[in-house]
Amino acid sequence: MQSISRLFDIPYYQNEHFPMEKSMVTKYDGEWLPVSTSEYLDQANAVSRGLLRLGVKPGDKIALISMTNRTEWNIMDTGILQLGAQDVPIYPTISEADYAYILNHSGSTYCFVSCQEVLDKVRAVQKEVPALKEVYCFDRIPGCKHWSEVKELGADPSNQPEVEACKAKVKPEDLATLIYTSGTTGRPKGVMLSHHNIVSNVLASKERVPFEQGGSALSFLPVCHIFERMILYLYQYCGITVYFAEGLDKISENLKEIKPNTMTVVPRLLEKVYDKIIARGSELTGLKKALFFWAVELGLEYKPYGANGWWYEKKLGLARKLIFRKWQEALGGNLEVMVSGSAALQARLARVFAAAGIPVMEGYGLTETSPVISVNDHRNRGWKIGSVGKIIKGIEVVIAPDGEILCKGPNVMMGYYKEPEKTAEVIDSDGFFHTGDIGEFDGEGFLRITDRKKEMFKTSGGKYVAPQLLENRLKQSRFIEQVMVVGEGEKMPAALIQPNFEFLLEWAKRHDIALGAMESALTSPRVLDRFRQEVEEANENFAKWEKVKDFRLTPEAWTVEDGHLTPTMKLRRKAIKEKYLPLYNDIYGHS
Repeated sequence: MQSISRLFDIPYYQNEHFPMEKSMVTKYDGEWLPVSTSEYLDQANAVSRGLLRLGVKPGDKIALISMTNRTEWNIMDTGILQLGAQDVPIYPTISEADYAYILNHSGSTYCFVSCQEVLDKVRAVQKEVPALKEVYCFDRIPGCKHWSEVKELGADPSNQPEVEACKAKVKPEDLATLIYTSGTTGRPKGVMLSHHNIVSNVLASKERVPFEQGGSALSFLPVCHIFERMILYLYQYCGITVYFAEGLDKISENLKEIKPNTMTVVPRLLEKVYDKIIARGSELTGLKKALFFWAVELGLEYKPYGANGWWYEKKLGLARKLIFRKWQEALGGNLEVMVSGSAALQARLARVFAAAGIPVMEGYGLTETSPVISVNDHRNRGWKIGSVGKIIKGIEVVIAPDGEILCKGPNVMMGYYKEPEKTAEVIDSDGFFHTGDIGEFDGEGFLRITDRKKEMFKTSGGKYVAPQLLENRLKQSRFIEQVMVVGEGEKMPAALIQPNFEFLLEWAKRHDIALGAMESALTSPRVLDRFRQEVEEANENFAKWEKVKDFRLTPEAWTVEDGHLTPTMKLRRKAIKEKYLPLYNDIYGHS
């Protein structure tokens, strides 16, 4: 094989150049079970043959819904795509109404699910989805067909020539997948990505990541999101063994078992890891505690490429030996680099993890751009903390007069499925995709994101406020789990804050404060005074009109399930404001 032009070419490329005994590994009943490259392809071809015998044709849509990442998902992906059919990955945590909408809108004829929880949600809406012929499950569940039945149907290889004929007809520009965005408002939109869209992104991203053949990776971000999915193709292309985490609650345990060299992360995870490390450090006493926080303070001053001078580097070497080595061990001991996407990474986290010897390379992109537009690379001085790196090869990016980032290139989507009007709203006549993000380039070509265009608001005084900048600074507080800055058309910015309840209870206990019921605790003068301190500290580096002047604490945790957050952990601003309208009105004195 000379080149890769379609997504299913990637595992064949791996098999030709570096066939692996452990291509993908999933844990079943407490045991990590690997699948070799050749086994992967054998199973994918059996799936293709089985689907053909079920009547699946090029252009058909097949839904994939998995609560965790697993080998089966990827085998199905290849098995579907090489027929010229398309898969429709769906977030498992969305509402039943959204399940019904996506299955109907996409016209999915078959659906493959991971487990009982997902199966129950699909079954609840199945009667509303007339095109859906059958549901299969990766787990063995009574009353549901198992996915192995499709492979068994394809066990007879006599129709493999038909599979090969289908593969030969698939062109790079053909539709590969429909990814429904977890929009913060309205119905999800089906992003149409071609084989070429994603393949071009894989090949361009390869030049920016230091992935070495023979390494290992832990995969846990949702594969239904294009960020993790593209990375999985990249791992396969680079010859990296992929281990699939058992779930968010098992990441720490899995890291120690697998000892991976790399993994992708979202800022929220790093925030939680950092907060846990700091909490453990706070429990130390005497010299150990002093050394711990000396190392942390040193880490928060970190600058790449020895920019702080030889004396700083000397102290950093000592801090790594005494303190940061334990951070590395807690993350498996072999992590060389993490790649961060989906949301803005706080500069303090980038600094402290880099100081600990685990650099985080922040990138930027959207589902509509397959996804990577830019990414940092710590080699060749290609890394700048506070930026999202330099633009990857083959992509053109310009900053519009209003500051919006516009992107053009082979990675830009084909459009929104069945929605040409919405497509025309975001892709202009010159082929530039309007990202909705505000950004700027520095003198060295590094891109910096300053805010979401649609999320910036103007106060009644006519001043613009970029809420994400304020929110990221406020979330540095250990007291604050989530925060939404409000104030459009109002006299001043304010904030709705979801406290970090675990830390708040711990703080209250240390200070002999009896909180009682959480709802009443959040109006306690001592609690409010403490939060006011945190807000005032966060305000320090902002202009007068930007500062958060007032806030209210919310009694519930903000979750995906309750509609506060999208599946990628972005704020559903409209939903949060509506839910806490009484608190909002109280801030601004509205009746």
